[in-house]
Amino acid sequence: MEKVTGIGGLFFRAADPERLGRWYKQHLGIELIPADYGQQPWRQEAGPTVFAPFPQDTPYFGREYCQWMVNFRVRDLNAMVLQLRDAGLTVEVNAQSYPNGRFARLYDPEGNPIELWEPRG
Repeated sequence: MEKVTGIGGLFFRAADPERLGRWYKQHLGIELIPADYGQQPWRQEAGPTVFAPFPQDTPYFGREYCQWMVNFRVRDLNAMVLQLRDAGLTVEVNAQSYPNGRFARLYDPEGNPIELWEPRG
């Protein structure tokens, strides 16, 4: 059976796509969509990716109206959290360390949940 080899894109609606794209670039380092085919898109490092549908009534995404959540792998959760907080963003670090790593949560300017994950080596 053929299988997909990874996530090729994450597409979602936004009230102000340009502003939101700039926010993700400024705070999380995600390059915007290339203006032409000669430019390179954002590239992720190889690593685990979890694909998990959740029940419609899950409280895990935070806010009831949120239909999706993105999880980004990070190398150093403490450094990323410090950087985001220095930029004036609110970041909640999960105090528990799990067998698969550590987590933190923040929300983008449109209220979409973002989970940061420092995988356990």
